Amino acid sequence: MSRRGWALFLAMSVIWGVPYLLIKVAVDEVAPVVVVFVRCAIGAALLLPWTIGRGGLAPALRAWRWLLVFAALEMTVPWLLLSYAEQSLSSSLTGLLVAAVPFVAALAGRLAGEEERLTRVRMAGMGVGVVGIAALLGLDLTGAQLLPVVAVALVTVGYATAPLVVSRRLPEVPGVAAAAVALAVTTVVYAPFALPQLGDAVDASGQALLSLAALGVVCTALALGLFFALIREVGPQRALVITFVNPAVAVLLGVLLLDEPFTLGIALGLPLVLAGCVLATRRNAAAPSAPGTEALDAAAR
Repeated sequence: MSRRGWALFLAMSVIWGVPYLLIKVAVDEVAPVVVVFVRCAIGAALLLPWTIGRGGLAPALRAWRWLLVFAALEMTVPWLLLSYAEQSLSSSLTGLLVAAVPFVAALAGRLAGEEERLTRVRMAGMGVGVVGIAALLGLDLTGAQLLPVVAVALVTVGYATAPLVVSRRLPEVPGVAAAAVALAVTTVVYAPFALPQLGDAVDASGQALLSLAALGVVCTALALGLFFALIREVGPQRALVITFVNPAVAVLLGVLLLDEPFTLGIALGLPLVLAGCVLATRRNAAAPSAPGTEALDAAAR
């Protein structure tokens, strides 16, 4: 990768490892629906003017049906479920569970008819990752409630399938434009439920309010802009590798800043999950291209 690519990669690895910590701090004092509403409202307020100024709103609105599906899978449902789950799960554990996204994405791509086949190395990687997640669940979820874990499992499904919607149904929509409209839609959806509870958010501590602001500005608006810049710089395959690093950041922040325990499950499960992700999303050997496909590949990138 270029220096710019590495800079974007490292920035995204950190930025999208932070939300688990910020959500954990915020939901201790603010209702989950308010957390999602404020995060999306700030993100939409920052990205929509940028989208309109660059003429990206019109193509986004033309594909409004699939844009609604993308919003539901990527933001509207997952962010509420994450906020709900972190009322009882630790931020580091939530980050590790979300590390299952590449496995679900590989399966979803296979079911959707993606041409890239699952090699033995990728299948072995998925197996290693499953063992890591099993070690994590078996050692760290004793006595935990089932519903928060199910909520995070649904989040992984949404995160894994949303990119398929973008690549297959929204190819003409700029990525930031899709994100801006999705944020606005999610804000509107949650407004009736969040607005009556905003008083509690106003009375929250400065720490909780700063967490909400950082979620909206840094982990939503800035992160989405950088993420699509990373995709343009290094391509979607390499950009996906940030998923391997995010859980490690979430674990370190949870242990260092929230005094969450560094358990045996994390010590065993984290390396296995990360190694499994690296192997499971490894690029296959390039097959010989048919005449004329080079131009199509370049257009897709």
